[in-house]
Amino acid sequence: MVGLIVAAGILVVGILLPTLPSLSVAEQRALAVFLSTLVLWLTRPVPYVVSSLLSVALLFALGVVDSFDVAATGFTSTLVFFLLSLLLLGDAVTNVGLDRWLARRLLSAESTPSRTLQSVSGSVLALALVMPSAMARAVTFVPVVKRFAGTFEPDGDGEGGFERAAFLVLGHVNPIASMALMTGGGMALVTSEIVTTTVEPITWVDWAVLMVPPTMVLYAAAAVAAGHFAGIGSQTTVSAGDSTQLETADVGLPPSATGTETPPAADAEKASLTRDQRLVVLVLCGTIAGWVGGSFVGIPMVLPAVAAVTALSMPSVGVITTDDIAETSWGIIFLIGAMLSILDALQATGAIELVIGVLTRLIPFAALTDWQLVAVLVGLAVGIRTLFSTGSAAIVVTLPIILELAAAFEINRLFLALTVLLVVGSTTILPFNTTAVLVSMDQGPLSNRDIATFGLVTMALAVVVAALSWMVYWPLVS
Repeated sequence: MVGLIVAAGILVVGILLPTLPSLSVAEQRALAVFLSTLVLWLTRPVPYVVSSLLSVALLFALGVVDSFDVAATGFTSTLVFFLLSLLLLGDAVTNVGLDRWLARRLLSAESTPSRTLQSVSGSVLALALVMPSAMARAVTFVPVVKRFAGTFEPDGDGEGGFERAAFLVLGHVNPIASMALMTGGGMALVTSEIVTTTVEPITWVDWAVLMVPPTMVLYAAAAVAAGHFAGIGSQTTVSAGDSTQLETADVGLPPSATGTETPPAADAEKASLTRDQRLVVLVLCGTIAGWVGGSFVGIPMVLPAVAAVTALSMPSVGVITTDDIAETSWGIIFLIGAMLSILDALQATGAIELVIGVLTRLIPFAALTDWQLVAVLVGLAVGIRTLFSTGSAAIVVTLPIILELAAAFEINRLFLALTVLLVVGSTTILPFNTTAVLVSMDQGPLSNRDIATFGLVTMALAVVVAALSWMVYWPLVS
């Protein structure tokens, strides 16, 4: 109710208050819609879909734009259709059990908790190549981690640190893998779209060259830090019987389906791919080939993704169904579409220049060195990120304004955008900041203090990796 009251108050003041000096009517109302919608998104008194639709309708109803078509321009962005296609492809991987099959192939019982943590970390990273959703990866590995934890810490006291470290990997470290590829998740997609529209066109291959090495270094450092943070033991060993049980542990099967003998269903699935799994692998390989080849011949990124979704939805295939479409995260898709629409309106009315002017007067940017300016802009992004439940939403709101400020002071905007992504994508202070962390907190032994403290650790690691990339790596490859 507080969110509703505040949002309504902002809107009423923006409409009824006499126009402020240096503001036009359209600029004042555009800012009022932006701020009121932001409050609705942060407090969530209504679903994202409703608040997003409301914001677009208000842009038209209040005369900020000339037509409803102009008010809804954000929904015509390729980003909206691209993200929807990737979410459906992720559902296809889950529907046929390819994620569980890959998890079994990658995981094996090791002799110590620290080596097993390395195996879990590497497996999550590998699964990120075919599953864009960090939350889906976390859900996939939760049963596996619990099986290992039951063996290493049979008393459930957590003294060995394995379970705590593993859930830190699933919650905090796991989302970092999504930044390596442009198609790795919502944050990477949003950042690449903003870079393409405001800085310079960037292809799938360009993104991989720029982001794979820094992301891998950051992921490895964060995984190692998780082990040290949790104080993981290195002496506990797995007995022969437990080793067999862990190797045959089936993700998604009930606990009764484990033992010293491999369950028939799990054995069959581990031995070979089913028809649907082979089909999904073939379609995914074709999609990746389309992205790579399209980077050189100019094929839009969205086309291979849409073609893949179409192929997997055909009647004779039926891997993607109407249920998958109904269960898609429409809230995030509508939020991104609405935010892009609002940003277009802010730019068209000149309101965004006003915001930049206010920030420039409040913060002495001109007196700062380049690195101090970058630090302030990244800090601003991180501060706003802590208010949002998804990193992609925070990036959509903050990155365009930050890049406009960077252009005014001749800061390298491409490097700044990638830095913001690395730091924002690695920062989780509150449990609701990342859905994968919520899953880990619910299923594991993590406390609010663990989440906030380790979130600061991963943020510090991201700052170091981004600084080294900015100074050494990115200038070499760009």
